[in-house]
Amino acid sequence: MLEHWDLWFPAAGATGMSFARSRVEAEAAGDRVLVHAAPPQLEVVVRRDDRVVAVGKDLKRGETGPMSYLVRQGDRILLEDGWPTQDDLGRLVILPGGEAGILESWWHADDRSEWRWRVEFSNHV
Repeated sequence: MLEHWDLWFPAAGATGMSFARSRVEAEAAGDRVLVHAAPPQLEVVVRRDDRVVAVGKDLKRGETGPMSYLVRQGDRILLEDGWPTQDDLGRLVILPGGEAGILESWWHADDRSEWRWRVEFSNHV
């Protein structure tokens, strides 16, 4: 079952702008999705069969870093700041523009001054 994840940056320009729009398998998205280089504020709408199934409004990042989490709780989407761990390998990652892939590896320095990651893309995520 496909879902459409629309991530909107409401503070850009006069009326906001699209940050990412992804079409992914609902099973791959699950209840926790990584977002790479998210802007400081997001609005999120998840649709399935043209029906809204989850929404996140006025989501704000609290810290800098390369990744954020979008967490689905029922029909709500929440944003959590964080750095991926080994538990996140295999998790869906949405990139700016909407490309989506699966996190294959992640490493970061203890002081978070550098990081390295690998993501796998396919035509069926």
